[in-house]
Amino acid sequence: MRKNPLEFLRGLWTTFRSMFERPVTYQYPEIKRPVRERFRGRHELKRYDNGLEKCIGCALCAAACPADAIFVEAAENNDEARYSPGERYASTYEINLLRCIFCGYCEDACPTEAIVLEHNYEVSFTERRQAIYTKERLLVPVPENGRQTPMKVSPGSFDRAIPEMEDPK
Repeated sequence: MRKNPLEFLRGLWTTFRSMFERPVTYQYPEIKRPVRERFRGRHELKRYDNGLEKCIGCALCAAACPADAIFVEAAENNDEARYSPGERYASTYEINLLRCIFCGYCEDACPTEAIVLEHNYEVSFTERRQAIYTKERLLVPVPENGRQTPMKVSPGSFDRAIPEMEDPK
């Protein structure tokens, strides 16, 4: 079968022309590719400014996860060891990144905005165990003016009593 020589020359011209175009290759890891604002990368568990964890152990993120990649086990807070401002905290928080599809439903379901899919896309592991991110790996560091959890607090300083309505008269 014989090909048209004009088509052959057109292909050579396309190749020659692309030799002078600027390459789009990034020299990773020296230069990291910027991600879009809505990019969903590795999960992070956030803290308040005082160092307390935002996660209250409600497990709504685990219920919303379509891939069943999140496991949450809650425990009770007390004044001797307080992890979060609520009555409970997540004593165990695990995300299996082999199952996670990075849909962001966990982020949407969280009432305290504790779980956030950040812009870190450097997620790799050589063993299956490394793919399970525990609470210690997910928690962000304590802020500069904060204290490490668990912290001891004065009794009753975290009560959630609702103040009574004042009479408008």
